[in-house]
Amino acid sequence: MSSTYLIKPYLKRNWHLLLLGFLSLVLVDLLQLIIPRILKRIIDDLTIFSVDSVQLFHYAGWIVIIAVFIAGFRYVWRSCLSSTSRLVEEGLRNRLFSHLLTLSPAYYNRTKTGDLMAHSTNDLMHIRMAMGMGLVALIDSVVLGITAIGFMVYINVNLTLFALIPMPLIIISAKVFSRRMHHMYGKVQASFSDLTEAARERFAGIRIIKAYSLHEDEREAFSEISEEYISKNMGLVRITGAFNPMMMFFTNLSLCFVVYLGGHQTIGHTITPGDFVAFISYLALLTWPMMAIGWLINLIQRGAASLDRIDRILQTQPDIGDSPGALAMPDIKGDIKFDQVLFSYHSYSQPALDRISFSIPAGGTFGIVGPPGSGKTSLLYLIPRMFEVTDGTILVDCKDIRSMRLDDLRSHISFAPQEPYLFSGTIRENITFNDPSIREDDLMQAVEDACLYETVQSFANGFDTHVGEKGVTLSGGQKQRIGLARALIRKNPILILDDPISQVDAETGDRIVDAIESRAGERTVIIVSHRLSAVHRADNILVLEKGKIVESGSHSELMDMKKYYARTYRLQELEEKYNV
Repeated sequence: MSSTYLIKPYLKRNWHLLLLGFLSLVLVDLLQLIIPRILKRIIDDLTIFSVDSVQLFHYAGWIVIIAVFIAGFRYVWRSCLSSTSRLVEEGLRNRLFSHLLTLSPAYYNRTKTGDLMAHSTNDLMHIRMAMGMGLVALIDSVVLGITAIGFMVYINVNLTLFALIPMPLIIISAKVFSRRMHHMYGKVQASFSDLTEAARERFAGIRIIKAYSLHEDEREAFSEISEEYISKNMGLVRITGAFNPMMMFFTNLSLCFVVYLGGHQTIGHTITPGDFVAFISYLALLTWPMMAIGWLINLIQRGAASLDRIDRILQTQPDIGDSPGALAMPDIKGDIKFDQVLFSYHSYSQPALDRISFSIPAGGTFGIVGPPGSGKTSLLYLIPRMFEVTDGTILVDCKDIRSMRLDDLRSHISFAPQEPYLFSGTIRENITFNDPSIREDDLMQAVEDACLYETVQSFANGFDTHVGEKGVTLSGGQKQRIGLARALIRKNPILILDDPISQVDAETGDRIVDAIESRAGERTVIIVSHRLSAVHRADNILVLEKGKIVESGSHSELMDMKKYYARTYRLQELEEKYNV
């Protein structure tokens, strides 16, 4: 199916602007065709010396009046058609962004941010140009071309036939070149995506580049990507650069036929001098549609290639979504059960979780520990269905989470990831997300529990302090505590914390754990931590290794086992003791 279906809804919605713009453009074209008829009268009258100053003034007056109407209608069509193209661009941009928000995290794992940025900027710009000036060029080519030819036929049929000799050559050339241009535009856009991603990545990592003095290496690497982009563009330029002069040559070839044959007919009195001048004027008007073919094809091919790229994204279905007849879950208690859960990131990779089974009663506190790569974070991401289980079942309140509405499930979960992402707003905005239902008391309680209050008070603007892009003005511990406060402020029945005290000192970490424990029973709490002091008071603790449960029990039970948990806990006790 053609990707043009994407723009049809916006054209239907703004049909009145389109209609007014089209009518104004057609009127401009028709008014332009009147001026050569006036010129014919002037030339013929001057040739036989049958015109005086008053008549010349009348002719000039008519031209001025027509010019005023042309200017007015030209303003109208520019406003209407430009507005329509901008509205199409806005609609597609919003649709693209909304669709991207529905796609699963796995999609972003395999898609470069530079690609998405190129789609959201460059591709949409090309679609707008095709919908704006591309439509104008198309209407001009049809209306002005047909009517100009009609007036030329009215003056002299034979002369018109000679003037149109190059037309088949133009059509054939346009067809051949358009295929090559479409192919090259796709390559240019893909190369632009690579360039955008390279720039974004290096700007985001500028501190590493400076710390390791990689300026020259990165400059050369970026220069190579830039050269590749230029190379693709030069390949395109060689095509468009040959096409446009070819159109000009064919147009001037028509003029040569007209000057030679029309001159002979004027000398032989077959046509009048006024007809000859009018014919050349109509040929000049026809020149724009002939030349516009090249520009029109250029715009349409760019727009079509970009529309295809946007369509490919919009055709991408979320890996995770609501199943037919998904259950609405306005309330949940927070009882969680994993039943023989198997999970792999790829069908060909080793399982990140291998037949995991355990239960967490509502209001319980559950700890998960294990060496790096044991599957702890993967387990957490399965509960809000950031990723889908490969096999097995996860139950919440005795219901398979795949049978629940996705938004309902996630709305009952507060999640503090291991690496919290901060938006370039204020501390308050990053914690509350401008949720009007959050009271000031809730905000104060959350920052107190996250041991963030004193830090916020130390800033001159307090909660209105801007954190910069990705929280660049804050330390790692400050960012982590803002992410923790963001999760604590929402009184959801399930609280998931992924290594919540990894970037704070031991004393601050203990205060945070105490605050979380003080509200035990109010919500189901799942804590993953490398620092075992964060989980030692949990009701039950799992120890994972290579995606499997190797130990399970309370703190005292695990200490008696004298395995990974006990060894690690004693080692960390010694580290904290001697660090003090």
